[in-house]
Amino acid sequence: MSIPLKSSDDLQAGLRGWQKDAYHEYFKQPRRDFLLVATPGAGKTTYALTVAAELLARREVATLTIVTPTEHLKHQWAESAARFGIAIDSSYKNAQGRAGADFAGVAVTYAQVAAHPMLHRQRTENRRMLVIFDEIHHAGDAMSWGDAVKEAFDPARRRLALTGTPFRSDANPIPFVTYIDEPGGGRRSSSDYVYGYAPALEDGVVRPVIFLAYSGEMRWRTRAGDEITATLGTPMTKDQIAQAWRTALDPAGEWVSRVLEAADKRLTEVRRGMPDAGGLVIAGDHDDARAYAALLRGLTGKRPTVVLSDDPAASKKISAFAASGDRWMVAVRMVSEGVDIPRLAVGVYATSVSTALFFAQAVGRFVRVRRRGETASVFLPSVPVLLGYAAELEAERDHVLRHPGDSPEEEEFAEAQRERNTPDTFDDGPAFQALNASAHFDRVLYDGGEFGTATAAGSPEEEDFLGLPGLLEPDQVRTLLRTRQSAQLTARSQAAAAPAAANNAAGAPAEAPQAPAVSRQVLTTMRKELNGLVGAWSHRTGQPHGVIHAELRRTCGGPQLPQATADQIQARIDTIRRWAVSGR
Repeated sequence: MSIPLKSSDDLQAGLRGWQKDAYHEYFKQPRRDFLLVATPGAGKTTYALTVAAELLARREVATLTIVTPTEHLKHQWAESAARFGIAIDSSYKNAQGRAGADFAGVAVTYAQVAAHPMLHRQRTENRRMLVIFDEIHHAGDAMSWGDAVKEAFDPARRRLALTGTPFRSDANPIPFVTYIDEPGGGRRSSSDYVYGYAPALEDGVVRPVIFLAYSGEMRWRTRAGDEITATLGTPMTKDQIAQAWRTALDPAGEWVSRVLEAADKRLTEVRRGMPDAGGLVIAGDHDDARAYAALLRGLTGKRPTVVLSDDPAASKKISAFAASGDRWMVAVRMVSEGVDIPRLAVGVYATSVSTALFFAQAVGRFVRVRRRGETASVFLPSVPVLLGYAAELEAERDHVLRHPGDSPEEEEFAEAQRERNTPDTFDDGPAFQALNASAHFDRVLYDGGEFGTATAAGSPEEEDFLGLPGLLEPDQVRTLLRTRQSAQLTARSQAAAAPAAANNAAGAPAEAPQAPAVSRQVLTTMRKELNGLVGAWSHRTGQPHGVIHAELRRTCGGPQLPQATADQIQARIDTIRRWAVSGR
């Protein structure tokens, strides 16, 4: 066992500012439990190992146990610990009993602890132990896991809990986390140190994330044989949203092909400034992952790395991709948390998992910065819940425990769409058959704002955003998005005004211009576009759809939407987009 004989100053020499602050907070007073909340990509591993090295050097602890969510992360932690001179056995098995004398500690998974909690309790009781919980919220994934962790590590001398997402969609308490009572009932987790995405972005510790949302017309058949057509992102029932979402993700449909094509174009642009930048498609199940990989191979001419949860070589594949310059990897969930691939810069959220926890973990794979100016781009379907998460990326959350029955609708929704291993299903809704899924570019979300004009995939307007430079400071991203939004709105206004100007130039009476013929299909498309924008504005402001439509009529004039002309609808579209740009 090799313990670094370094002073505290030497240990802190390579730490970032927030890591030094958190280090001093940890040693300010003796404490058995410490909960660190730091945004994904901020450097929780380095911080925890610095604390561990100091505790070992002080002889306050004699051994370590690192508990991780996955097998791959065990080995990743061991590699990081070796750089501190700390030997960690990441291949430790429960059957061994005692760890080898050559190691300062072991790395195990939460599932491994749950399989034999008494064994790990005996190890904990035998020596002065520091336990590091990586992504501690996993200890609440099931009551059996939480109980096992509590049983195994209750006697530990020190416990250091880490998480980038300290919130869950259930009410299971997390062991060794302190909860404080809230007015009106319920309890909220209490963290000892918090370093959120917003300050990390300001410090240049993480990348700015640009979300590119894609809508489109979805068509599917229900179990009853009814065919339903709906535009992704417009108001629908919970079951319809789920079915439209799954239709969009159907590998045989146009939506996925178009989005993967756009994401690959974006990756090409990003690689101009980041030559080794990689992309990750997060798929819902094994079949979809293989199908998406085939589509990417057709686009790029090269087979992407495919990582499946039941593949014994998955960890090696992830490590090989991380060290390569390959363009794409397709994975089923398992790369969504903790895996360190700093070159990932473009992502496609092609799963129907809808929890805030999973979304934050997935986005966390793309924010790990290597040098200032790097940006991340995440492509996603225009589903209200995802757009809400994207708009609230900088919000800090705690784990709130509510009394059972306090919010039955929320609990039912969370259960219906809870994270499952494979596949992504919505068993409570009626069976359906995906028939067709078109795609169009909807909008860009960044820093709480929305940019872009809904347009066809492959259009020049879409290219404006796909072609954003891959190296930009956060304020440059904001400025460039606003500039391109303004240019697109100006171009649309000029295009709308051109027919009237041409009529006037030809001597047509100003008081009775001849309106161009507009097809029913064009009017239908424009109404859908307006309804989609109203839905997005409703989600953003909380105003009912009817109130927004009434305000648009008051501002722009004209009858109700079914009776409105193309020019009147376009005026309302332009108006609501100006609201989005200005923040109104």
